[in-house]
Amino acid sequence: MKHITALFILMLLVLPAQGQTVTLDECQQLAEENYPLIKQYDLIRQTTDYTVSNISKGWLPQISAMAQATYQSDVMTLPDVLQRMLGQQGLQAKGIRKDQYRVGVDINQTVYDGGLISGQKDVARLEGEVQSAQTATDLYAVRKRINDLYFGILLLDEKIRLNKDLQTLLQSNLNKLNSMLAHGVAMKSDVNTVKAEKLKAEQQATELASSRKSMTDMLSVFIGREVANLGMPQDVVVNTHENKRPELHLFDSQIKLADAQEKLLNARLLPRLSVFAQGYYGYPGYNQFEAMFNRTWKLNGIVGVRLSWNIGALYTRKNDRAKLSTRRGLVESARETFLFNNRLLEIQQSDGIAKYRQLIVDDKEIVSLRSDVRRAAESKLEHGIIDTNNLLQEITRENQSRIDLSTHTILMLKENYDLKYTTNN
Repeated sequence: MKHITALFILMLLVLPAQGQTVTLDECQQLAEENYPLIKQYDLIRQTTDYTVSNISKGWLPQISAMAQATYQSDVMTLPDVLQRMLGQQGLQAKGIRKDQYRVGVDINQTVYDGGLISGQKDVARLEGEVQSAQTATDLYAVRKRINDLYFGILLLDEKIRLNKDLQTLLQSNLNKLNSMLAHGVAMKSDVNTVKAEKLKAEQQATELASSRKSMTDMLSVFIGREVANLGMPQDVVVNTHENKRPELHLFDSQIKLADAQEKLLNARLLPRLSVFAQGYYGYPGYNQFEAMFNRTWKLNGIVGVRLSWNIGALYTRKNDRAKLSTRRGLVESARETFLFNNRLLEIQQSDGIAKYRQLIVDDKEIVSLRSDVRRAAESKLEHGIIDTNNLLQEITRENQSRIDLSTHTILMLKENYDLKYTTNN
């Protein structure tokens, strides 16, 4: 008994989850979170942080170690007269050896770099921003694919519902014909005609169910969870006066990057100030006069301030600025082209919405008229005024009018949400 109770509770918990309705907004959010491209955001952030951190280390003291062994063809010596004078005093100047050795360390600390390191960090950050904006643009395109799948499933749901209504209607008329056949007022061919039409409707139901399963399977893969029921989105009014597409942020980021790169060109032209220290252990030392008398290794050191100004950047500055100007021009051209095409799409979609709204009004009236005609045809069939084929024609026309109404309603909603996607409002 306990096992049965536990199983019953488990079924109560599972069944509502299976029948849970998912909305379009939830599908889009889940699709973005589940899409593999979302991982790039964190990877781009980490790469940017590492790059900026490495550039910042340019302010740390730069230390280099070296070891050197050389042999010279000639070295500095004392004049012969001076050597003889020293020799008379008992001093022997051996001279500097031609083989020389050094093991030392150089330390350089930047004091002023003309804004080079700061400019490099700005460029690195903006390059990361451009990559993130490009990822956002690519990820935004997933919404359109979700829209297509979502409304495609809704349209199939409506067709499946109308197909069930059609089968119910055909079954009702089939029952009437069977009754009329039993009383001798209908022919067997009339019954078979309606029965064949009902079988055809059942075939269509099988095809519709298969198509729905295929589309729901794809949507399930996108959002990372099983899809059961889809909620019908509300009719929305889209503000077309403002465009918030992520592509515009991408264009802005690319322009900012070009501006930062131009500032970096200016920073490369400025002088750099640094302090340095050099020390080595070896022979000869800085006191080369002493090295002539004593050939032992010694510690040697020097500290100082260095001002350097590399004007080589002037050679390519004009071309570099021209390249950046061309890049800005390409970005602005791409922005204008995007906005132009986007505006054309907005007009097309707005006109499409207006068209479907008018069609829906007409469809409702057509459905009402077709229903009246079909009911009249059923009555005429019962009184032997028309045959079965005439009735089936009216049933088919009524069903098609209902399909048109549902199709135009779904397409109108889809056009609305496509317009929302086009403007990101």
